[in-house]
Amino acid sequence: MNASRSPVRQSSVRAHNLALVLQTVANSADRPSRAAISAATGLTRATVSALVDDLIAGRLLTELDPAPRTGAGRPAAGLALTPDGPGGLGLEINVDYLAACVVDLTGVVRHRFVTRADQRLLPPAEALAALGELAALARAAADADGIELAGAALAVPGLVAANGLVRVAPNLGWQDVDVPALLNLGLPLTVDNEANLAALGELRTDGGTPTFLYVSGEIGIGAGIVLDGELYRGGRGWSGEIGHVTVYPDGRPCRCGANGCLEQYAGQEAVAADPDLAAAALGIALSAVVNLLDLGVIVLGGGYAPEFDRLRDGIDAELRRRVLTAGLAPVALRAATLGPDAAMRGAADVVIGSVRDDPASWLARSRPAQAV
Repeated sequence: MNASRSPVRQSSVRAHNLALVLQTVANSADRPSRAAISAATGLTRATVSALVDDLIAGRLLTELDPAPRTGAGRPAAGLALTPDGPGGLGLEINVDYLAACVVDLTGVVRHRFVTRADQRLLPPAEALAALGELAALARAAADADGIELAGAALAVPGLVAANGLVRVAPNLGWQDVDVPALLNLGLPLTVDNEANLAALGELRTDGGTPTFLYVSGEIGIGAGIVLDGELYRGGRGWSGEIGHVTVYPDGRPCRCGANGCLEQYAGQEAVAADPDLAAAALGIALSAVVNLLDLGVIVLGGGYAPEFDRLRDGIDAELRRRVLTAGLAPVALRAATLGPDAAMRGAADVVIGSVRDDPASWLARSRPAQAV
């Protein structure tokens, strides 16, 4: 059968319309009324009213008291995302720390936990067990607030397959680690590269910059490439390994087996030892990326965010020297809005985004006895 002529199920139409209404509220600068949503979406008022009632019952929307009357007629109640509905659990495992946060549906961080410890000394199962304990603390805090977690997402500094298998994380010493099998949280779990998730978090926070390069500087270095509002993952999903771009071919040996990789000269430990050399190495690598992809904005996150003022001039000098179009359109360099928390915030936002994009699935989970 021709797919374009396949019948559209009523449930699919309803799922689409639920998402449309929820996203209209989420993206609104004010608190739209049911009538305003009808006008914005083209749905009938009766349809909007029924959908809003379901979204309120599912703790996705809340109806607020109307603003004081300014003219004739009865003022309409406004709608907003509810802060006491589903939340997202964002997790991060990195070389020298574990982190967890709970973010509510409105995007507010309700709880944050960080444990400083060198993960390079631990087998993957032991490191993930420690992360599980941190996740349990976050989950208990969410429960105390009445927030039901819709899922969890984990940021890892390595190459991650679609099924959550970490193929290689050189700075952790991991290879082919089945994270979902070892980290049983009792929640739907997404595993992704930490720089990718940080870039997505930055994109959601700063919607005015749809194309940029996000560079995460920890002991290792990763990058997230955002093009026209979409994360570019590459043909096999492993783009962004800027930390293993060669900046000095005959340079220091890297944990990956090569020599002269960027992270040997601009990782967190290198920045502390010689910020000028780190800035120059970063500028060399970033210039190559800009020349290749024609990116106009570079966002420095992770450990680079608090060091931005020390690194900026040295990076800018290399960008001006090496980027072919620097004289025509200078590259904008800025610190990440979310700072060092960008990866775990981005992880939690992935969960929240899945609820906003598909509220029908959440309603089916939270009210299984009612047809959605």
